[in-house]
Amino acid sequence: MNVEKIMNDLEKKHPGEVEYLQAVREVLESIEEVYNENPQFEKLGIIERIVEPDRVLTFKVPWVDDHGKVHVNIGYRVQFNNAIGPYKGGLRFHPSVNLSILKFLGFEQIFKNSLTTLPMGGGKGGSDFDPKGKSDAEIMRFCQSFMLELWKIIGPETDVPAGDIGVGGREIGYLYGMYKKLAQEHTGVLTGKGLKWGGSLIRPEATGFGCVYFAQEMLKTREESFEGKTVVVSGFGNVAWGAVTKVTQLGGKVVAISGPDGYVYDKDGISGEKIDYMLHLRATNEDIVKPYALKFGAEFHAGKKPWEVKCDVALPCATQNELNKEDAEMLIKNGCICICEGANMPCTPEAVEVILEHKLLFAPGKAANAGGVATSGLEMSQNSMKLSWSREEVDRRLHEIMCNIHEACVKYGKDETGYVNYVKGANIAGFLKVAEAMVEQGII
Repeated sequence: MNVEKIMNDLEKKHPGEVEYLQAVREVLESIEEVYNENPQFEKLGIIERIVEPDRVLTFKVPWVDDHGKVHVNIGYRVQFNNAIGPYKGGLRFHPSVNLSILKFLGFEQIFKNSLTTLPMGGGKGGSDFDPKGKSDAEIMRFCQSFMLELWKIIGPETDVPAGDIGVGGREIGYLYGMYKKLAQEHTGVLTGKGLKWGGSLIRPEATGFGCVYFAQEMLKTREESFEGKTVVVSGFGNVAWGAVTKVTQLGGKVVAISGPDGYVYDKDGISGEKIDYMLHLRATNEDIVKPYALKFGAEFHAGKKPWEVKCDVALPCATQNELNKEDAEMLIKNGCICICEGANMPCTPEAVEVILEHKLLFAPGKAANAGGVATSGLEMSQNSMKLSWSREEVDRRLHEIMCNIHEACVKYGKDETGYVNYVKGANIAGFLKVAEAMVEQGII
């Protein structure tokens, strides 16, 4: 496999799709050796087939605001690969959404879903619609219009979307209500549903829980734990909320969270009612964290990122490419020993390079961020069996899945010195399962 040739060809086909190309390069560089050891992959064009989505649906989404004005947004669904199961991946509603970002997320989802060991393929979707500042009625009308197009290509055994940035329980409810009406069936076609109509316990906090469970396993390899550790988290949504909750349960002390407006430093730690207040912040739909500082007397640093705060463990849980080389160097200088990605690709390639050079414990999002989609898979299982598991049962299964993912990463990522390159391990483990399934199913 010639990585540079493949990347050059992709850049010509998809110019300007920076995030997508970045994600593909990371995977190809990690799997090059194992790919070359399996000549059947080359013969059957596995790489050429896996880097291109099976299909991309783009559609207009007209909707009417509360004042009667018509707006038009763009909707997308990228169905990337279904070799091991139905397409599975979230819907993101945010002004930054474009085809490059959704292709990057869909491509990552292939391997993330593979790592969970559950039968799920990779996909992603969303719109450049901004829920911020919109009324419930406006969001409902948008979701219903969005589903008028999306429902044609999704189904419980075909493509099962979920939530993502800008798509929480409210949006999933509106989307599911319209799907149910159009399809005339009550099936588990969306995950992240309400508990009264097919949802799973622990789903909102699952990504954050899973990230912390994975970090816990990494710390164990150095005979460490969260007990007494100082932790910094970026973001303040469901992922960050779940991460803060679980870190606190395990004896760690979270001292920072962040938003687009800056970060909050709380030297006393974020616990108890402060964790509950994170849910209030998200529910306001204002996308800011400053009110936390005003309410609890904490420090607020406008326009800054939390990575300048001294910590033992850093959990980037916000968005892609939020932690750069300079941030990584600052974390290392301040004694950070573990960085675990709770978001999708939050560390830039330059940051990852520095982190790996210094032999820190580092988990890529496709491994550490897999708890959310794993619990979505568990929701699908419960829907199929027409039953609901207890909170303890779902949490137990989630913990087991994250431990298994960690084990797979160690298997393929451990070098001769004993250091585990989790990026390499996750990419190889995730890729091999999908590639072997594609080989066995022929050229289709």
